Amino acid sequence: MKYQTAFTAPHFRAAEVGQKILDEGGTASEAMVAAAAMVSVQYPHMNSIGGDSFWLICHPGKTPVAIDACGAAALNADPEHYRVQGNELPASGGGAAITMGGTISGWHKALELNHREHSLQQLLQPAISAARDGIEVTQSLVNASEKTVSMLAAIPSFAQQYLPDGKVLEVGQTLCNPALAATFERLASAGLDDFYRGEIAQQAAADLAALGSPLTLEDFHRHQARVMEPLSVETSKGTLYNFGAPTQGVASLLILAIYDQLAAQADGEIDHIHLLVEATKQAFIIRDELVTDEEELSAPLQYLLTEETAVSCAEQISLTGAQPWPHIAKPGDTVWMGATDQYGTMVSFIQSVYWEFGSGAVLPNLGFVWNNRAKSFSLDATHHNVLKPGKKPFHTLNPAYAELSDGQRMVYGTMGGEGQPQTQACLFSRYVYQGYALDEAIATPRWLLGRTWGDDTHQLRLEHSLYQLHQDALRARGHDITQVKDNNELMGHAGAVVLNEQGQATCATDPRSDGQAFVGQC
Repeated sequence: MKYQTAFTAPHFRAAEVGQKILDEGGTASEAMVAAAAMVSVQYPHMNSIGGDSFWLICHPGKTPVAIDACGAAALNADPEHYRVQGNELPASGGGAAITMGGTISGWHKALELNHREHSLQQLLQPAISAARDGIEVTQSLVNASEKTVSMLAAIPSFAQQYLPDGKVLEVGQTLCNPALAATFERLASAGLDDFYRGEIAQQAAADLAALGSPLTLEDFHRHQARVMEPLSVETSKGTLYNFGAPTQGVASLLILAIYDQLAAQADGEIDHIHLLVEATKQAFIIRDELVTDEEELSAPLQYLLTEETAVSCAEQISLTGAQPWPHIAKPGDTVWMGATDQYGTMVSFIQSVYWEFGSGAVLPNLGFVWNNRAKSFSLDATHHNVLKPGKKPFHTLNPAYAELSDGQRMVYGTMGGEGQPQTQACLFSRYVYQGYALDEAIATPRWLLGRTWGDDTHQLRLEHSLYQLHQDALRARGHDITQVKDNNELMGHAGAVVLNEQGQATCATDPRSDGQAFVGQC
């Protein structure tokens, strides 16, 4: 069978590049690498090649393959240094660049597993051209520029690249990055492993040292992406897959498994929202007690994904009352992209630098920003996520995939840190349980439980239209709610690709982003 192709991304230029590779007969992984490079140019506030990524590569009739392209803490990272410096890990600057950027290793591994004819030069050329010739600044990029200027303006390399003439970016402005173009050109000619064991590694290590990072060339040399099995859970609607440690993928699966036990009670939108929010609370409690670097787990996370766990959590939930909730949430800025190729292989991919612009530490000779993912470590020596040299940080990133009982296959995901499992559950449940069209499941107003960085509220936030309809009923059940404007980026940039039994594709992206979704010719 020849399958219809499709690609979705939160920036239309990335989606165009990905779909073009698919139209030329490329694999889903080839298309994703091309789009991942392009989106790192177009959306530098959301992701970078100095960040991490996670993959699910899903061949028809086979168990999905997971790729862990997460970087570990520097071998020179000294928790005691941070404890005496105020007992807090830095959020910005070179000192916050504590964990290796793993995403390029994930691209490399994905191409080893799912590659046909496209050369690296073909895959990276669109990103090279965009970085050299300039991108058009979007409102999303402006919003991030305005939000971070007070924290990042003092970093010279950041100011030079992202605050031209000392001012925040403006919509429609052209932003060039010749250093990044040269970096991609080097990767295209020398190979992706050059990032860790070649000239780029040497230059990156030197740039990071000059910026004050504890990362060294040894950290680059020791990094490798890992191929592993994903987590999975059985529900009445099919088998759901997500990523294991060190990500919160277990929480995304638990929310839907718990909701599956309760869905028959949902009589309308109020019940739907309430039950998903309460399922989220149960899943987050478990997540926060257990998830850490896979090497340090007390037990495999797959052990949690049983009907017994889902039933036990569901029994803690009341249809008429909300559990009291403050909860310390995890922030995050990320891109999720999905693809399906003519061979029926689907890819769910996510790439991030954590906060907007990550650490803000732009490597001046290479043109990209480094992540601040280490901010998710604890300095409490008794905490399961305590910072240690060579340890992977907790990740909010989690790409999702489902094989439904009716024969449909679905990749889906979003950016949004703490909101990722919630948005995944919202769009999946609307599409699968409530019968929404895929684009409506994503576009319809959503909610978010918990705070984001720079914001102390723990309230349940609803987009304005949803708030107007349901505020009284939700308050009556005990929810502490507030509203944000419709089409708010706070709610994530979601997307999904669905392939039916006949090989026909449906694809959608989020109106909250600058994205686009393409479906190829049959």
